[in-house]
Amino acid sequence: MCGIVGYVGERQVAPVLLGALKKLEYRGYDSSGIGIIAAHNNRPRIVVQKTCGRIKDLQDLVARRPLPPSSIGISHTRWATHGVPNKVNSHPHADCTGKISLVHNGIIENFEELKKDLQHKGHRFISDTDTEVIAHLIEENNHGNFLMAVRKTIGRLRGTFALGVICVDHPEILIAARIGSPLIIGLGKNENFIASDAPAILEHTRKIIYLNDGQLAVLKKNEVKISTFGGKVVRPRVDHVTFKIAAVQKQGYAHFMLKEIHEQPEVLRQMLHRRLKGGALDLRELGLNDGQLKAIDHIVIVACGTAYHAGLVGRYIIESLAGVRVSVDVSSEFRYRQPIIDKKTLVVAISQSGETADTLAAVREAKARGAKVVSICNVLGSSLTRECDGVLYTYAGPEISVASTKAYTAQLCMLYLFALKLCDVHHHKKFGERRRLIQYLCRTPEFYEEILRGKNTIAAAAKANSHFGCFLFLGRNINYPSSLEGALKLKEVSYIPAEGYAAGEMKHGPIALIDEYRAVVCIALQSPIYEKMIFSMQEIRSRRGNIIAIATEGDRMIARYAQQVIYLPATHELLTPLLVALPLQLLAYYIALRLGCDVDQPRNLAKSVTVE
Repeated sequence: MCGIVGYVGERQVAPVLLGALKKLEYRGYDSSGIGIIAAHNNRPRIVVQKTCGRIKDLQDLVARRPLPPSSIGISHTRWATHGVPNKVNSHPHADCTGKISLVHNGIIENFEELKKDLQHKGHRFISDTDTEVIAHLIEENNHGNFLMAVRKTIGRLRGTFALGVICVDHPEILIAARIGSPLIIGLGKNENFIASDAPAILEHTRKIIYLNDGQLAVLKKNEVKISTFGGKVVRPRVDHVTFKIAAVQKQGYAHFMLKEIHEQPEVLRQMLHRRLKGGALDLRELGLNDGQLKAIDHIVIVACGTAYHAGLVGRYIIESLAGVRVSVDVSSEFRYRQPIIDKKTLVVAISQSGETADTLAAVREAKARGAKVVSICNVLGSSLTRECDGVLYTYAGPEISVASTKAYTAQLCMLYLFALKLCDVHHHKKFGERRRLIQYLCRTPEFYEEILRGKNTIAAAAKANSHFGCFLFLGRNINYPSSLEGALKLKEVSYIPAEGYAAGEMKHGPIALIDEYRAVVCIALQSPIYEKMIFSMQEIRSRRGNIIAIATEGDRMIARYAQQVIYLPATHELLTPLLVALPLQLLAYYIALRLGCDVDQPRNLAKSVTVE
């Protein structure tokens, strides 16, 4: 949620901040703003420009009303929590004197208590946000030592925050701090940066410091000093970001979502090349040896949203391949239900960003109860990877579109590899079956390319069904989670009400929704439950439902029951969710496109959910 960029250096700050902020728009786009320190009559002052809407609106505002010369500033793109999206509530926020300005990502849980106390002392508030409290509290604590005022203020905040703070009395420094919300520092030549994510500043520097929880940084153009909130000096590790700038550009595609859908064959090809060496698995970052894995008698997968659906597929995979008991929890519920876990439990946390607040909270709960924790994550150096005993990186590259596509299939692929590892440890499957599964898994990238070559069929199905006001997605067994993911994708990008169901549950309620005004997506691939899916489709047809079937190549019978059929290459039954993901993503994309929706930045959503 929310995106932060800050700069101190020698260049004109406005173009740097606006360009970087544009690359963080997926983190929030309700409103945006920029604040700089500029000279006025030989005295520094803070100049702020803010607006509702997208970064383009802020860029247009600055073009109409150019900011004065400056080489230090902060900027913000907002996903609203406290206070409606408007100009007043957008960041940066200031104190009563106008000398202090800051941007914030996170939630201050005790802001009402702090605000009441500050108002009693005479502070005047103009916004409805929790963030403004921080600026006034710094003012209240500032008795000539700005850094100490920030430290003292942080000590009174309860909740999560990533902060960028500037002050006219110290026009050469930018202060940053974090707890529970991501923040990085970019190191340049005669310039330094702060940002919520690396893509924002990748064109300026590849030298990154991942600020840890409880750390504060003082940035000048020629130095960065990091310490704990208590003042203890920290020697940080500097990482080098390796992915290419092109990874965060559209490269000729109409949308990032479409680009990232098309990147999936190569993402899986590279993952399998990295992880499978002649049939042998390379999961060296797992952090657990074979003896520790064998001692595990229960696996709990925790995740949110699309990653949760990957986890549901993972349950089927692991129980089938390794014979280990698996349960799956929504991260936001996990720690509130008194989970029964112990030292023989392995918790697998799945998150694209590694900054999902609820998943981080679930991990901390699991560790407090003595469980080992492994993460499946895409972002190197993220908070989740630093809190776990081991990590399995998906290396899918930056995912810019809010609706997850390549991150999901990369998570699925990693779950297959992890399940194969457990299978080897427990000697659960015969060698021949394991070899057959790996053979089909390694062919998945070419299957993806075949599906993408036939995407016009999917676009035609989208055209024929985009007028329906409601969708049902039905699947069984290992593709029940696929139905949930298909419904979520459609809801996210097209705003059409959609629900995923286990097909066998249709007659226990959802069948009441079936009529000629609904579309039903039936995942009916060749498998032992194929005939049961056909029976469900017959029930739908008898009630005049409109069916889009996803079927195995060569299945001609299914056309009797469906208005449109999307055919997929034949593969191992356990691998079908990997293939089903693509047509479901493309169907959602093309329907949203026909409805004129903002595919990459759906309303009310943000890419990384860093607040509870």
